[in-house]
Amino acid sequence: MPGGKQPKPYPPLHVFSCMDLQLKNKTALVTGGSKGIGKAIALELAKEGANVIICARSEEELADARREIESEGWGVLALVADVTKEEDLNNLVKKSRETFGSIDILVNNAGGIGRQGSFADLNTQDWRSLFELNLFSVVTLTRLVLPLMQEKQWGRIINISSENAEQPYPDMPAYNVTKGALNNLTKTLSKAYGKDGILVNSVAPAFIKTPLVEGMLKNMASGKEGGTTAAEKEFATEKRPGIVRGNAGTAEEVAGLVAFLCSERSSFITGAVYRVDGGSVETI
Repeated sequence: MPGGKQPKPYPPLHVFSCMDLQLKNKTALVTGGSKGIGKAIALELAKEGANVIICARSEEELADARREIESEGWGVLALVADVTKEEDLNNLVKKSRETFGSIDILVNNAGGIGRQGSFADLNTQDWRSLFELNLFSVVTLTRLVLPLMQEKQWGRIINISSENAEQPYPDMPAYNVTKGALNNLTKTLSKAYGKDGILVNSVAPAFIKTPLVEGMLKNMASGKEGGTTAAEKEFATEKRPGIVRGNAGTAEEVAGLVAFLCSERSSFITGAVYRVDGGSVETI
């Protein structure tokens, strides 16, 4: 540069491709971690150096998930637990503490959609059972883990919600309401425990290619041309028209955001709901 200093060259591209999330030696518990979004989150946190614990009801599916994560070169503790049973949750926290000393990160991912149908179709027990799974399990486990985070004055709680909390669908009334309540719980906890260094956020996916969605698409594709690819586009167009790309998201796309929210990089973020929905939610 004439008459002045030469500009510094840009650093190599790889410098921009790595963000240290400072999760090494943090301990993360991921419920429903044997498949789908939960497994992807567990793998992402393990890659970032965290000690990872996964739980699910199926011992066989847990074993498969553990082998898959270990095949990538990462360790994981897999524990059988039904999150709707308080005894199982107590045992889960006890074994996690015995192995790693504490729990720094809690990802409340376990949940389900329950029985679908109109409001008139669902009975009271349908509602009660889904609230037990999608809300009260989160309440119980979070109550067990919060004191451990308070001791360290550091913690991250991520609740896996859904677009249904903000954009309810008429054939999923109980599911819509449980996820709306979960988002309210997220905000409530963020207000109550921020002073203790504990940050609480929700992540709300929509139409993510999990085993459940893949099964649905396979059924839709039966006897039709184009297979599951065509079924995926059909579902996106007809049922989720707000998704601007016209396709399902991946569990890994959810996991990347969760890992960030678990990190030191998110130290000024709490009480928020982050959509990973491809634009599905129509409102701002």
